[in-house]
Amino acid sequence: MTLDELRRFAATHTLGAPADLVGAIRKLGYVQADPIRAPARAQDLILRHRVHDYRNDDLARQYPQLPLIEDAIYNYGFFHRDTRSLLHPRIRSSRWDEFMASHQALRRKVLRYFNDADEAHPRDIEVYCGAGVRGNGWGGRSSATTLMLEGLHMEGTLHICRRDNGIKVYSLAADAGTRRKPADRADELILMMANLYAPVPQKSLLPLVRGMGKYRPGADYVARYEGLVKRGRLRRERVDGLNYVWPAAANTEREIVDEVRLLAPFDPVVWDRVRFEHLWGWEYRFEAYTPAANRKLGYYALPMLWRDRVIGWANASTDAGRLKLELGYAGRKPGGAEGARFREALEVERACLAHFLGVKPR
Repeated sequence: MTLDELRRFAATHTLGAPADLVGAIRKLGYVQADPIRAPARAQDLILRHRVHDYRNDDLARQYPQLPLIEDAIYNYGFFHRDTRSLLHPRIRSSRWDEFMASHQALRRKVLRYFNDADEAHPRDIEVYCGAGVRGNGWGGRSSATTLMLEGLHMEGTLHICRRDNGIKVYSLAADAGTRRKPADRADELILMMANLYAPVPQKSLLPLVRGMGKYRPGADYVARYEGLVKRGRLRRERVDGLNYVWPAAANTEREIVDEVRLLAPFDPVVWDRVRFEHLWGWEYRFEAYTPAANRKLGYYALPMLWRDRVIGWANASTDAGRLKLELGYAGRKPGGAEGARFREALEVERACLAHFLGVKPR
């Protein structure tokens, strides 16, 4: 595979004909979540390119009625409910083990609450248990009951059934179904990650593989990865000095179209920074947590994909019911005949983003 072919593959693999919300999440494997709204949350910005007529906050509005879960794999996001058998059981960190072991009475009391209630808001659990406040491990303070709810969710006992103004509301989790054999589970998780970020540099994939294996016992995840390559389920190829990996069954020859896409910072197309710099020749930085004086791109710069190249970024905001875009370019702005096509496609994307946000494009 040439570098140009790899670039086309990376730009088109997770994009294509829009699906319904559940179908899009099934196809991706999972959608990374982030709470920052600028101008919308990452999960919504990711889904708007992949779900037909998707509007901002559709995921949150529809979540309680859909077969979806909130959970973590190596970071936090949204999965199809069938994925629970891959995510659980898992080993907790030592910090969580210590907390859960030292609060067994609180655990029993929290679970008793569900004898008479279908769901639990943290506020109601705190009133029921009266467990006080303790450190949360991130320099803040959380109630012990809130930490217990989070711990029970982490171990798969509880499920986030909905959110109330952003606050997680819990219910008892459904049975995850037949337990997967550890080796089979490892293979499916590795394939999920390789597919989501395909084509992914091996140097980026291996830390994910090791991280997933750290908290899921019974299989050597790095050995399982090598086995998938040897058995032909994953393809590994060296391109321009880097080893890349992708599912052998993936379509690597999708057509490039004249479209502009303003992507979330965590969109699968741009998530891996090693691949980003290798394919597009410049450094993208997520600067939401960078002091304002040190930012080069902006608080929440959206990478701008034109055809099969990320040529710049946009900072999007709304003002008086209108969309405002501030554009930047990593190199020269497209000119000539290509420039005309680019400007037309940019206006289409501006209108699509405005429609998603429920504002006017200008």
